Amino acid sequence: MGIDMKMMIKLALATSMMAMAGTTALPAQAQERTAHEQAARELYRNIVGFRTARGHKQVPAMVAYLKGEFVKAGFPEADIAITDYDSDGEATQGLMVTYRAKGKPKAGPIVLLGHMDVVEALPEDWERPPFTLTEEDGYFFGRGTLDNKYGIASLSHNFIRLKKEGWTPSRDLILVFSGDEETGMISTRAQAKQVAETIKPALVLNSDAGGIRLTEDFKPIMFGVQAAEKTFATFELTVTNPGGHSSRPRPDNAIYELASALKAIEAYRFPVRDNAITRGSFAELGKITPGPLGEAMLTFARNPADEAARATLLASPATSNMLSTTCVATMLKGGHAENALPQSATATVNCRIFPGEGGAAATEATLKKVIGNDKVTFKLATDVVESPASSLNAEVLGAVKAGVHARFPDMVIAPYMESGGTDGMHYRALGLNTVAISGAAMRDADMFAHGLNERIRVEDFYAGLDHWYLILKHLAN
Repeated sequence: MGIDMKMMIKLALATSMMAMAGTTALPAQAQERTAHEQAARELYRNIVGFRTARGHKQVPAMVAYLKGEFVKAGFPEADIAITDYDSDGEATQGLMVTYRAKGKPKAGPIVLLGHMDVVEALPEDWERPPFTLTEEDGYFFGRGTLDNKYGIASLSHNFIRLKKEGWTPSRDLILVFSGDEETGMISTRAQAKQVAETIKPALVLNSDAGGIRLTEDFKPIMFGVQAAEKTFATFELTVTNPGGHSSRPRPDNAIYELASALKAIEAYRFPVRDNAITRGSFAELGKITPGPLGEAMLTFARNPADEAARATLLASPATSNMLSTTCVATMLKGGHAENALPQSATATVNCRIFPGEGGAAATEATLKKVIGNDKVTFKLATDVVESPASSLNAEVLGAVKAGVHARFPDMVIAPYMESGGTDGMHYRALGLNTVAISGAAMRDADMFAHGLNERIRVEDFYAGLDHWYLILKHLAN
């Protein structure tokens, strides 16, 4: 769904290697790795090689490849489910793989999320081929190396690794991979409904957000657990009138009226809000953020009504979007000829709505009041999914500590709210406690999800391979 990845702390989802889906020899750097590291790299090399962007119909090919790898590892075909979906006119698939407990499960099942599709990447725009694994200057480059084929590769590799080791979980573990998260989310919605009705998981863990924040000199400072998401809503605002000849201007020009409406939206600031997730996030971030911004975070965490702290946080692009609903104009179209008055003008306004704010209906009502012009009509252009915040309970926190502290002892672990959206919203909306805990480690300067030259450090890719391995063993041993 073209999610807004610029979260407050720009945590890494994480990612990996790129990929010619073939049998080319591994470079010397990879050949020096352990057998399980090489296996993970090869898996990721292959899946990044599938151009699973909308319009290329490659998701089924990737599903077939992954199924083959699971079967070779010893998963019964009966435990591998492939589902076909029509995603806004394009065929896609979802994949579900069950790692069954032996005998009676000791606890409720755990569902593990990821999405196989990616945002399109045009080879002519990239410095390197976007759908070929490139290892260069200490990085793996390629589309999906951040969003979200690292998650798919990490989860799949560890399922295969554990199965080959002969490990049996004490509870059922189910991979649930969607095929159109970046566009229609049709597969996600259907899978979430199926999971809620038939699997009824005790936990839902998402690989598509969260992770370790690194400073610009690559020092790890915090692990973020994504426990809430803003609601995504897009409106089309339109003004129409009879128009006429451009030589005879009229007072009710559609473009001018629409421009006035947009300027009113630009000037408006939604009320500051807070919840347990944002307060907890600021409480931890404030400890590692120097200067007045860090002090404001700590003050806001103690007292969200503090006006000075609010002003400081609102003035910073890194924190302002976590304090309230935001609405911004993203596209424009209007008029039909250079020598004619415009008969219509339309603007697209995208909103990210703070949880509990009344959703799209309340936001639309606020914008109409702000504009104050009944001639501006509104059309909701997206299906809206409103989801509550999830809790970082003791079971999940213990598992995250097992995965994170093995790499970075005593690292701070804190929840945060995503300003964009992931598959997780659909599970939260159905009442399933869902948190995102990617094993990625990344600094802000390397965040290129949805952009050119997407990347992850080679060192961080390999260092994160044990993340899900330890978490799954902790939760299902």
